[in-house]
Amino acid sequence: MPNGARLIAALSMAALAFVASQLIMPLMPDGTDFGYFIYVNMAIGIVTGWVLMGRRAGGGLVPAINNGLTGMAVMVFWGLFAQGVWEMVRLAMRHRYDGSFEALTAIFTIGLDYFFVMAVPQVLLALAIGGVVAGLATENAHRRWR
Repeated sequence: MPNGARLIAALSMAALAFVASQLIMPLMPDGTDFGYFIYVNMAIGIVTGWVLMGRRAGGGLVPAINNGLTGMAVMVFWGLFAQGVWEMVRLAMRHRYDGSFEALTAIFTIGLDYFFVMAVPQVLLALAIGGVVAGLATENAHRRWR
C-alpha cells in the first residue's frame, strides 16, 4: 500500500544511487560507455526504497539507521548484479565465452571487479552516510504521514 514512508524511501534511495553513480563514473577506465548506467541504478534505488525500506519503517531511531544501511547494501548488491549481467551480455555477443556456465559465472566475477573499482573511501563513505540519511528520512516520513 502506498504511503509517505515508501515514497520518501524510494526518492532518497534514488538520490543516493544518483550520487553514488556520479562518484563511480570517474573511477572507471577512460572511454567507458555508461549508457543507461545512472538510470538503471536509480531505478534499482527506487525499487529498493519502495519495497524494502518503506515497509520496514516505524521501528525507532536505531532500526531506522539499520533500515537505511540495509537498503543501501541491497541496492549496491542489485546494482552490481545488474551491471554485471549487462557487461556479460555485451561480452557474450562478442563470443567471449565458451559455454553458458562460463557466462553465468562471469556475472559474479564482473560484479566483484566492479565492487573493487567502487571500493574507495569517498564512494563507501557517501553510501554509508546516504544510507543512514535515507533511513532517518524514511522513519521521519513514517511518523509524520501515517
